[in-house]
Amino acid sequence: MNATPEGALLLCRAEPDAVRPVAHLLREPMLLTPAGDRWSVLVPEGRAWRGTPAEPAEPVDRVVAGWAAALAVGSAWPVVALWWDGTRAGCTLASGFRRPVGYVWLADGTPAGEQEAMTTFATRLDLDPVLDVQALEALTRPDPYADGSARLRRLLGLLTRAGVELRPGLEPGRGAEELRKTAEALPETARIEWAGWRDAVRVELDAVESTGLGPWMLGTRARKVATAQIAVGAPLALWGAWHRSGGWTAAGALLLAQGVLGLAYNRVRSPGGAPHR
Repeated sequence: MNATPEGALLLCRAEPDAVRPVAHLLREPMLLTPAGDRWSVLVPEGRAWRGTPAEPAEPVDRVVAGWAAALAVGSAWPVVALWWDGTRAGCTLASGFRRPVGYVWLADGTPAGEQEAMTTFATRLDLDPVLDVQALEALTRPDPYADGSARLRRLLGLLTRAGVELRPGLEPGRGAEELRKTAEALPETARIEWAGWRDAVRVELDAVESTGLGPWMLGTRARKVATAQIAVGAPLALWGAWHRSGGWTAAGALLLAQGVLGLAYNRVRSPGGAPHR
């Protein structure tokens, strides 16, 4: 059981240029590479769940669930987190401010989740409500020939219908270090590293300008959204810090940062510095 290495992949339904500024705010070293038609994948370094002398180890599923939630609420696209360790394997789908849904299998492939989660999974990813739901529900039934990693690989096979296409070597069951080396060797891979808030603001504003989203971040509605992000992000970051949950601390910090950046963008880009209506 414990021979299986720990690892995770974060599938984002967006191009790398859209994912990069949001992932930057997680303040975690990751690699970002394309993963099919309008999909990208983030490959975490793995330090967050291995622990350090200063930070105790945290279960990989809790870490990536927090990251997925943070990425989703800080953007307009869903995130599918895949994770595995020596005892379990699972997936988490985060989409906007909606409650994340997930499913878990034991290391030997035994289902340990609720079947209804798969229906929600299909609905939020716009999969076929009949054929794809049936295929997803099959993953919730016993199968003596499929362990936890095989379950995740079958899930990835279903996600190809939504455009996901991972490069060889980026697959469930491999360790974080092996995944990192594979991603590093790909020509379009970019490194995500935290270099301070000033650099984060620059990356975020550059991304907004380059994608043409600037006008959508101006005005009364945009300021209300930014204010709501701050209102939710601050207590969430404090809750994560109190419970020593790196993933949820990151989620709160990202929401807080997105809100602050949104208000700052309104102030900087509004004509004459006046509030934009």
